[in-house]
Amino acid sequence: MSGHLYGIGVGPGDPELLTIKAAGILGRVDVILAASSTKNDDSLALDIARPHLKPDARVIRLGFPMSRDEGTLQSAWEENARLVLHELAEGHDAAFLTLGDPLLYSTFAYLLRTLRGLAPEQAVTVVPGITSFQAVAAATETVLAESAQNLLILPGIRDAADLRRSLESADNAVILKAYTNFSAIREELRNFPTPTHCVFASRMGMKEQFITRSLDEAPDNPTYLSLMLLTKNDSL
Repeated sequence: MSGHLYGIGVGPGDPELLTIKAAGILGRVDVILAASSTKNDDSLALDIARPHLKPDARVIRLGFPMSRDEGTLQSAWEENARLVLHELAEGHDAAFLTLGDPLLYSTFAYLLRTLRGLAPEQAVTVVPGITSFQAVAAATETVLAESAQNLLILPGIRDAADLRRSLESADNAVILKAYTNFSAIREELRNFPTPTHCVFASRMGMKEQFITRSLDEAPDNPTYLSLMLLTKNDSL
């Protein structure tokens, strides 16, 4: 009998922010799947989930290249998907760990799509997780949206001018992975025609956590785990 695959959102960084359902699954599955760069074995998601794993759980690291070449990426997804399917075919239940939520800018989304192409009938359960921007909003008492307001979620990898055009139609916004074009994004926000309140945060829920409401206090070269909350009202 084939095993069951779980896509587990482990939250932004604090192990206590895993859901009860996620912690329960992690405490009983046989195999833990942890994505990492092919250049190293580091997995922040694994570090966060570790307190909830059963002692004899077997950890398999899935290496993904830091590349934008479509062919290279597709080969990596297929190789890792087949590895996962092999474990499931052996009857092992497995949990794929991902920061935040499994279906929001997550490696799990690519794996899930590849698996569905290779094995459409494979049993999969996705367990949602608390996102980094929800954790930052809670820590700073920032209202993300209310009444008829909209909330826009953007990746920082888009160029600053494109971000500005998108922000013009948004009441409030989240910029994830703000490290990519941070200097240009900061300059655009300084010149934005509508007064915009900003929260910058990095490594939320970790010992290196940093939060500021001042763009001037944000580091010039933020870490990968950086984001911004933007609102056009006085809720900050």
